[in-house]
Amino acid sequence: MIIACVVMMMGGAGVHTTEEPLQNNVEPAEAVDQGGEPMPPARRVAILTCMDARLHPERFFGSEIGDAHVIRNAGGRASDDAIRSLIVSSQLIGTDEYLVIHHSDWGMLTFSNEDLRSKLATETGGDASHIDFLPFTDLEDSVRVDVRRIRESPFISADIVVAGYVYDVDTGGLTPVETAAV
Repeated sequence: MIIACVVMMMGGAGVHTTEEPLQNNVEPAEAVDQGGEPMPPARRVAILTCMDARLHPERFFGSEIGDAHVIRNAGGRASDDAIRSLIVSSQLIGTDEYLVIHHSDWGMLTFSNEDLRSKLATETGGDASHIDFLPFTDLEDSVRVDVRRIRESPFISADIVVAGYVYDVDTGGLTPVETAAV
């Protein structure tokens, strides 16, 4: 009843409730057939990419559920947490290739750390000076920086292939980024 009242007060459009995911899960849950599949990804690859809702990383390579680990965050950056996930992926689950994919038309190109820190201070009163939001100004260079950061981790084997790409959200095309020198 409370949820219905909130939906009516908000105009009913675009309102999400905590129950919607459960309602939407009934049919998919009945069709689950991956329970018996092995945990390691079939293609032994981990993809690090952005959380942007326009991206469907599995489709970039014609992958299916179970083919790859997909690690997503704002900008698809090789943050400490993303590297932690890549280490677990390779050391414990057996992936031997990483794909770093950034994309065109992304907001990470439009702000600086100071812009977001100032916004947070104004809107929340909190101090975010200790947070690096990892913005960037050059798309291909950001891919190179992240590939280099992954390769430099002492916990990631030098045998792991690390490749970088830029995904074009308008065309769906992937462009390799030259990272051999990084």
